[in-house]
Amino acid sequence: MPVLLVRENGRVRGWPAYLGAVGLGAAALALASVWTSGAWATGIGAAVTTFSGLVAERLQPQRGAAAGGDTARAGGDALLRTAEGRIPSLRQVDRPELAGAHHADGHPADGSRTPGAAPAYIRRDVEPQLREALGRAGFVLLVGESTAGKSRLAHEVARALFPRHAFVRPLGRAALPQALRVAGTRRRAVLWLDDLEEFLGAGGLTTAMLAALAAPVPGRRVVLATMRTQEFRRFDAREESRLTGSDRDAWRAQRDVLRQAQVVRLARHWSAEERRRAAAHAQDPRIVAALRAGERFGIAEVLAAGPELLAAWHDAWTPGANPRGAAVVAAAVDCRRAGLRSPVSRERLRELHRPYLLERGGGDLQPEPFDDAMNWACTAVYATSGLLIGNYTQGYTAFDYLLGAPGLAPVPEHLWQSLVARVTAAEAYDMGLLAHQEGRPRRAAEALSRARLGGVPGADFLLAITVGDAGRPRRAAADLAGITRRREDRLGPGHPDTLAARHQLAFFTGEAGNPHAAAGRFAALAADAASVLGADHPDTLAARHELAYFTGESGAPAEAARQLARLLADRLRVQGPDDPQVLATRRSLIWYRAGEPARTEAELAELLADAERCLGPDDPHTLAVRSSRAAFAARAGRTAEAAAAWESLVADRTRVVGPDHPHTIYARLEWARALASSARPEEARALLTRTLGDARALLEPGHRHLRLARELLADLPPGRRDIADTP
Repeated sequence: MPVLLVRENGRVRGWPAYLGAVGLGAAALALASVWTSGAWATGIGAAVTTFSGLVAERLQPQRGAAAGGDTARAGGDALLRTAEGRIPSLRQVDRPELAGAHHADGHPADGSRTPGAAPAYIRRDVEPQLREALGRAGFVLLVGESTAGKSRLAHEVARALFPRHAFVRPLGRAALPQALRVAGTRRRAVLWLDDLEEFLGAGGLTTAMLAALAAPVPGRRVVLATMRTQEFRRFDAREESRLTGSDRDAWRAQRDVLRQAQVVRLARHWSAEERRRAAAHAQDPRIVAALRAGERFGIAEVLAAGPELLAAWHDAWTPGANPRGAAVVAAAVDCRRAGLRSPVSRERLRELHRPYLLERGGGDLQPEPFDDAMNWACTAVYATSGLLIGNYTQGYTAFDYLLGAPGLAPVPEHLWQSLVARVTAAEAYDMGLLAHQEGRPRRAAEALSRARLGGVPGADFLLAITVGDAGRPRRAAADLAGITRRREDRLGPGHPDTLAARHQLAFFTGEAGNPHAAAGRFAALAADAASVLGADHPDTLAARHELAYFTGESGAPAEAARQLARLLADRLRVQGPDDPQVLATRRSLIWYRAGEPARTEAELAELLADAERCLGPDDPHTLAVRSSRAAFAARAGRTAEAAAAWESLVADRTRVVGPDHPHTIYARLEWARALASSARPEEARALLTRTLGDARALLEPGHRHLRLARELLADLPPGRRDIADTP
């Protein structure tokens, strides 16, 4: 019996469409809920593909998926099922594509096409680690780059270990509750969450759901998930604290879900031993071609045609080629990068792509008609996937390999504004959370306001933090005071969520200009967190850090340094030397302990090298260390050096977090201060005037950056116009 090619997390990674032995009448009934790529994808229907190996039943998505509004949204009962409506066993899922694996390149160098069986499975070096994890852990997460082979590896190992387990695969976040119910009723089940990030966020997976699914015997009920490295890194230690630590708890629920998982990492590039095992399958021209290109790319990456697709997208911008198609793909890629996880409708892509095309030359590019652009973007490359995946009925999403393409510009404002005005409340929460993590507080506030109005749980808390990060700490503190009271009444004073609200309330109390009150709040919070969570819990250590910071800001730097020295010793013991929190504590300690200049300079240089090694040059912690170095250069009287350092930091902060972030504004003010000290008052005046004008529109009245800007302007000598006007 043939198998229907199923929709997988909003997309299908499929072979070219052909009907094979399936009757047209029977197939037509299922087409509306099936996904594919290729020329068929721009029509009303989708495709049916025949597979070998599954004889008794046909797998298909359960009916109920529907497109609504501007984005397609999966129905709440969209689970992978057989044609008879049953949940399949893993033994029946004999094609890796049904588990989400990318289809292999069917167009090798000899020009042949092999759209039949998937390539032979090549055992990966981490397979024993994955087997061991699945044997003892209830939740296993396989992390790797796009097209690294995560889904194929997970599918092969799971089938070998659990052939009789029910294969419970939700086809979207809305189907997760039913998937959990189904898996929870089975004695043996694998809950399959390919691309785990699509099942996190509002209405997504929680630690409570994981606990309810757990079985008393290891291996009976297993959650097996995959996640791209780029997405996983959004929840690693470096994201837990930013320059101020103000958004440490913003994505607590999602972060805590990931902490429940036994993580197995899969490298994109194959080892020499893996390549040797692959070479044993020289009869498959696809593997031979992948081995030939595998020195530069990963073998699984080549088999999935990732590099070919990326090159096709870049080449399409050539005048007379497919520039409109390239613009459509750019819009779809940026929808994903903006945090929108749902497919986008054809009509929305018609609207969204236009600014991209205009920016690259518009009519001078000789763009093709829109229908041709969609056909080109959806056509599978070498029988693997198109740049866009989806269909007319359900919508389209960008092939995930493109999301990590080097040199992508930030998501443009025109796309953000167009999306945030039309998405659902849950989608707005996803977008706001991502913008918040990326240090874009104004965008985050726009999206989270919509999420809060839509009643998304937790949106009010994250919105309050974002409002404060955007330069309105008094407003944030007022909102957080109400949230804290409600959590104390509903959850109790010692609940972790209440402690998190107290942390943010204390922080923004200090940011609003009352460091003494903030220090008092953090002193009480640190004691309560130690009692409830333990002295070594990250939240307790974070409260201690903020207590030391606001102690120093209250005029007691020596006491702050003593507290930070004790905290650093504890953090080194608990978190290790490369943890971002440890680096932040080292920076604060250097700042408040500042003594002999040469020692301070040496410590900052060492800290900067460690931050760049551990976190990268654009991480907020790294930029903060550069800020401290520039400040100490100014203190030492090296004003020209300080001016150059601040100018460079302004450029980088503008690029990383945008021109309207309070940290960027602060760097501009310090740059102006250094210019004034370098006998360049007119340049300083011009910069201060521009910055003050921008800051007035962004920051709440009385913000410390506004006060600093006015003080610096007042301290400048009279300008040329002032001198000319003096009698």
